[in-house]
Amino acid sequence: MSAAISASNPLQPCEQSGPPTLRVGGLTPLTTTDYPGQLAAVLFCQGCPWACGYCHNPHLIPARSDNGRDWEHITGFLQRRRGLLDAVVFSGGEPLYQRGLDTAVTMVRDMGFRVGLHTGGSYPDHLQRLLPQLDWVGLDIKAPFDRYPQVTGVPGSGERARRSLEHLLASDCDYEIRTTVHPLIFSPSGLRDLARQLASLGVRHYVLQAFRDTGCMNSAYQQVSATSLLDSGLRDELQGLFEDFTIRGLAD
Repeated sequence: MSAAISASNPLQPCEQSGPPTLRVGGLTPLTTTDYPGQLAAVLFCQGCPWACGYCHNPHLIPARSDNGRDWEHITGFLQRRRGLLDAVVFSGGEPLYQRGLDTAVTMVRDMGFRVGLHTGGSYPDHLQRLLPQLDWVGLDIKAPFDRYPQVTGVPGSGERARRSLEHLLASDCDYEIRTTVHPLIFSPSGLRDLARQLASLGVRHYVLQAFRDTGCMNSAYQQVSATSLLDSGLRDELQGLFEDFTIRGLAD
């Protein structure tokens, strides 16, 4: 695991010690892609318990940063965007790492915004508690569950991700399940096996997304293309497994 993770127990959500309500490491003021079908702002929450090799936001892994956004600044920005934006997405890092997320979600909902969440599923109990307050969740499933430690560097991370998936599928919340495609993680047969496993668990909305080298600190991931993993036969096979199947950022 990355030495940048400063929490003494990285599998426990970080405590809040007072204002700001949420430690935000970055803000995207407008996006049409991070919450499908909605004009949204994205708040990038500081802190993540996992250290995935392909992470494109490694500056968000530490629990704290000197470059954070003041929560009062964030709420002021959102107040000015009421009626202009449809939604606010909490991304990361791992938003569920912070217990203050619950209060932040309530505040955003009270402003009249839909609320979206991007999560890796590292805190299934926190996700289950928060789901009734969420309108949409993008859950990253990184690998077959038994191979998660090879990706995240954290023992037991696969079981946490699986429980998060089960909570999400049992809820009424809209969602998409996403997997980042890279040959250092998947072979074609491994990608097929994961897709079949997810379909058998009840996943209906599945997205394969390209690895982005922007921000990635691991040069090994930057040297190999993911395009070769998805020939037309495999694409057609995966298409048939899901009600809604999308490929993003992978060239034909």
